[in-house]
Parts: sequence; C-alpha cells; structure tokens
Amino acid sequence: MRTFFNRIDIAFLGLAGILVGCGGTENKVPQGPPVVPVATTRVISGVANGYEEYPATVQPLQQIEIRAMASGSVTGIYFEDGQAIRKGQKLYQIDQQQIRASVDQATANLRVAESNERLAMKDAERYRELDKNEAIAKQVLDNALAKLETAKLQVEAAKAAVDQLRSELKYTSIYAPISGTIGISMVRLGVLVTSNQTLLNTLSTDNPMAVDFAVDQKEIVRFTKLLQQGVTQDSTFLLTLPDGSLYPYVGRIELLDRSVDTQTGTIKTRIVFPNANGMLIAGMTVNARVKSQNNGASLLIPQKSLVEQMGEYFVYVVSGDSVVQQKVEIGVLIKDRIVIQKGLDENTEIITEGIQKLKNGTKIKITAPTNPLAR
Repeated sequence: MRTFFNRIDIAFLGLAGILVGCGGTENKVPQGPPVVPVATTRVISGVANGYEEYPATVQPLQQIEIRAMASGSVTGIYFEDGQAIRKGQKLYQIDQQQIRASVDQATANLRVAESNERLAMKDAERYRELDKNEAIAKQVLDNALAKLETAKLQVEAAKAAVDQLRSELKYTSIYAPISGTIGISMVRLGVLVTSNQTLLNTLSTDNPMAVDFAVDQKEIVRFTKLLQQGVTQDSTFLLTLPDGSLYPYVGRIELLDRSVDTQTGTIKTRIVFPNANGMLIAGMTVNARVKSQNNGASLLIPQKSLVEQMGEYFVYVVSGDSVVQQKVEIGVLIKDRIVIQKGLDENTEIITEGIQKLKNGTKIKITAPTNPLAR
C-alpha cells in the first residue's frame, strides 16, 4: 500500500511541475526590435564658397615625335636624357658615308644623262636642217626628236634622284624643331635606324602645361561663359597635386573641345597653368578645382551623414523615435561639410553617428547631438 501511494505522489508532483512550466512560458514578455543609440545634428544654412573637383591629366601644349628621316646607323647623340632643349639644337647624327656615295653615283648618272641630252639635241637640230631641204626621210627626223625627248626625261629623272639623296643626306643631321624637354633616347650609338619608321625620341614643351579633364555636357554653358570672360588672375581655377597639396599657381581656361563624346556625354576642357618650377610633368594625374557657381547661402550637413548606394546619396532623418531614409542631391564639399542641393530643409534633424546600424524605420535613442549649437 505504501508503494502504491508513493507512486501516486510522484505522478502528482510531475503533473504539477508540467503545469507550473506551462504557466511560466505564458508569462514571458516578447522582446521588441532593438533600439539603436545615435547622435544627430540639424541641417543648417551657411556660406558655401567651395570648389568642384574633376579628375584631370597634365599634358604638354606641344609634343613632337622625333623619327629617323634617313636610314643608317646612329653615329652621334648630342644631348642628355631629360635635358632642356632649345629650338635648332642638334640631337642626332646618322652615318652619312653610304648616302654620300649614293649622292655621288646619282650625280654621275645625271651628268651622263645631260651629255646624252646634248648629243640628242645636236642630232635633232641637224636632222631638222636636212629635213628642210628634203635631204632625209621624215622618219629619221621623227626618231631623232623622240630620242631627244627621251634624253630630256632621263635628265629630269636623274635630277630627281640627286635631289632625293641630297635631302636624305640633309636628314642625317637631326635638329630640335621646338624648345622643350627631351625624353629618354629610344636608340643608342651604332643602332641601325630606318627612314620614316624608327622612333628616336619625344620632345615636348613644359612651360606652361595643359590640364585636361572631362566635363558633363550639362555644364557646357557654364564653362563657355568662363571661357568668354578671358584671362583671369583670380582663384577660379586651382590644381590639387597627387600628394594632395595645392599647386601654388592659378590657371586659366584655354578651350573646350570641338565636340561632345557621344559615349560618355562629356566634353574635354583644358586649363593652362604656368610651370616654371617644373612641378607639372606630362601624364601626371591631378584634380582640377573649379570655383563653384553656387557660392553663397546653402544648406550644409556633415559629410559623415551621407550614405551612398549605387551612385545615389541618402541621409537618415529623425521621425519621432525612428528614422526615415531620405534621398538627397549633393553639391560641393567644403572641408568636412557638403552642400545639399535637394532633398532636405533647414533645421531637419539627421543622424550623424550610428548610421551603420540603421535602416528605414529603425528605432533610435538620441544620445547627444554632434553639433549642439546647430540644434
């Protein structure tokens, strides 16, 4: 009997445990979405004296490829690689010996042709006199005149050969067509070069230098007006060097290209900068800075407030105890703030810290504004 009642007690206690467990589950409170701590600021109005930057490339205003205009081996190089060159300075010498021998041979051929021409001319004159007296057949005179014509053509051909070879002889001495900086020589002493084929070197001007960059076709009117204003000495056009430093001289707009690139919808624009210090080198990648046309009162937000997605920009706007993602159009960057052209109003409260944890509708807890004076 005692065993029987003990089993009943154990079963009762187990059933009670199950009921208590079920009751505990029903009393749990479900967890809501996490609340993200954030910092905020308000959109303010400020003076936007900024610049728009364009990736650009430094180019020489003039660049000439120096090619061999005569065939032969290089017998003289009269400069150092990278040297400043003046116009008319001798650069290369190509061996003249073979060409001189060819000139002498062509000159001798010309003399033979001229001698044959004189002989043919005398024969023709003599046959003309005989023909007047009907002392020879007409065919003999015709043959003599034909030989004279052939002799004249042979003289012209011989003269042309001499002139061509003399030109080649002249081209064995190569001189600088412009002043500038010469590159590293593509040939060395003793190398055989071929007329109109072998590239010897490249010579380019280096002061001033051009800076070329692409401008969207929507900005053509703006840059055309800048071009029409002519030369200015203000800071409308500046330059940022590859190390991030500001180039110490201002530039001037030189030209817009003749046509828009139909594939990119852009037009090449050129700014010219002085380069007396030699800091600008052909092929260098820089940033052209053009003073913004929207200078004046503008809406400004911290740059760190922006979120970029697929080439579009957004900010998170405070809406009660949550956030709403708002698309914006941006303008120029001014230090750590950026101009907002469209999408926000002044005094709108936006998120500046904790952005990486946010999405549209996320619950937030504002810890502190990043700029209390702007709130």
